[in-house]
Amino acid sequence: MVRVDLDSFSALLTDEGQLLLALLRDHDPARELATATRLRRDHPAALVSAALGQARLRQRAVAKFGAEDAYRMYFTPNGVEQATRTTVATYRAGRFAALGVRSVADLCCGIGGDAIALARAGVRVLAVDRDPLTAEVARANAEVLGLSALVEVRCADVTGVDTSAYDAVFVDPARRGGRGRIFDPEAYSPPLSWAIEAARTSAHAALKIAPGVPHEAVPDDAEAEWISDGGDVKEAVFWFGTAPGAVRATLLPGPRTLVGAGLPDPEPGEVGRYLYEPDGAVVRSHLVADVAREVGGRLIDETIAYITSDALHATPYATAYEITDRLPFGLKKLKALLRERGVGVLTVKKRGSAIEPEELRRKMKLSGPHSATVFLTRVAGAPTMLIGHPAA
Repeated sequence: MVRVDLDSFSALLTDEGQLLLALLRDHDPARELATATRLRRDHPAALVSAALGQARLRQRAVAKFGAEDAYRMYFTPNGVEQATRTTVATYRAGRFAALGVRSVADLCCGIGGDAIALARAGVRVLAVDRDPLTAEVARANAEVLGLSALVEVRCADVTGVDTSAYDAVFVDPARRGGRGRIFDPEAYSPPLSWAIEAARTSAHAALKIAPGVPHEAVPDDAEAEWISDGGDVKEAVFWFGTAPGAVRATLLPGPRTLVGAGLPDPEPGEVGRYLYEPDGAVVRSHLVADVAREVGGRLIDETIAYITSDALHATPYATAYEITDRLPFGLKKLKALLRERGVGVLTVKKRGSAIEPEELRRKMKLSGPHSATVFLTRVAGAPTMLIGHPAA
């Protein structure tokens, strides 16, 4: 468990702290005890512990920020966990810039991920966080990345900040508490209702929300966007001052954006030669019907977000598989088929099934030179196994 407090963080900014961080650039966590013992011969134990903790946080942050930035920046445990990854923050900053926004009040800025992206897009930022340590980390990050001229960091309660001098507002409410992730938007800090009212005071605004937010919570005067990165759904965003009532799914890298046409759910039908697995952002944004129209497809079941079609159509919004077999659910039947086909590598996907993929693979006792994909799902209400492979 990495612990960071204001005193230990301040010590890291000294010449001695910077030296230790440089020495730990390629730190091997498996050798941490030996490394700590060696460094404590010449440096205070508390500073060594702080530097080792920061080194671990930087290594974790590489996945979100990339090595070049992560190994220069500073983090807190919550900051690594909650910060927007660079790809998403850069995309959002681009949307703000395209709207003509030149200044943004970033409320609940955290360690500064979004503020950094906005500043790199040429936008002036007021970054606000009520936690003194977090604010200091955000300030240090702006400085180390050469963005201090564009990023003003303020430690304050966001509910008391006057944002009238800024072109836009961005709010990223805290969605974690002492007991972990918070699912009730009104339990966010600050609550979603406050964030919505704050957004309405500005010509343009964006609210970062957990991707599981119900569609009923989307304000009538907001556009709702769900964003995935590399196939993983990262967040939902309520945009104000753009396209009220619009729903979109954005896939990164790209970006590729699908704007909903308000289509009714497609009718289910017989499983065809191809199965399409929509990207998670498409599913979360309820735009499966739009993808089904694009590929000339239908649902395999009225409650399942798998699309089937008799023809192969290129689409960035879904992954296509060619289906070779359809079986009623039964592990013995599946095991026999996989053995007959010489399948040694099995990808397990599921929607509408309680079976865990790892459990299934373990029971199959696979061996052989071939690979396959199995979909555990329902077809016309019946538990079904669809076997196939990614379409060429």
